Amino acid sequence: MSGSTGKGKVRERLRVGLLASGRGSNLQAIIDAIEAGTLPAQIVAVFSNKKEAPALERARRHAIHDVFLDPKPFINQPDGRMDYDRLVLEELRKHDVDLLLLAGYMRIVTPVLINAMPNRIMNIHPSLLPSFPGLEVQKKAIEWGAKITGCTVHFVSEGVDEGPIIIQAAVPILENDTPETLAARILAEEHKIYPQAVTLYAEGRLRVNGRRVYLSGMSDVPPPSVISPT
Repeated sequence: MSGSTGKGKVRERLRVGLLASGRGSNLQAIIDAIEAGTLPAQIVAVFSNKKEAPALERARRHAIHDVFLDPKPFINQPDGRMDYDRLVLEELRKHDVDLLLLAGYMRIVTPVLINAMPNRIMNIHPSLLPSFPGLEVQKKAIEWGAKITGCTVHFVSEGVDEGPIIIQAAVPILENDTPETLAARILAEEHKIYPQAVTLYAEGRLRVNGRRVYLSGMSDVPPPSVISPT
């Protein structure tokens, strides 16, 4: 199955929504790229399932609409996760969001969102997928004895960290690395490749064919990978 991505409604700038649960450093990287004029998009709203998430404060500092979506009423409900995502979807439609970004969002996205926004949801993960999906991935990579890890921007599918890969950056694992030191070096690469992936989408250059993502206009070649020298 193939489909075009990033070529939907004709707008001056892509309307981006972002879901975050924590500090929002990748949100800041996106904001910085927009303010620098290198990313042709606008963040129309930042959403969080955590009322005190620093990401919401970042949004307020940049005059971006911030929305806390309380998950408590949905806890222990039979279809609570899906009902919560229906609430998220309602907010996305209210803000006319073209592309949804997940950035440190500590909830599993359900088919309610995925089916409503196919190839319109991106996530960033701190490993070279498909290796080390899930949580505590830096610790897993070190314990496994891997020599290289990194980060991945991918479209979100129903499988956890299994969606089509857009762009990746490789980061070597050093002999004295701890999960914390490795995570810090990976995060620096995340801040580079997430804005790049969103820029490619905003320019209408991404095309998904099955599990593969291609750059339109360049003989349908895969997007470039970014290799960290450190």
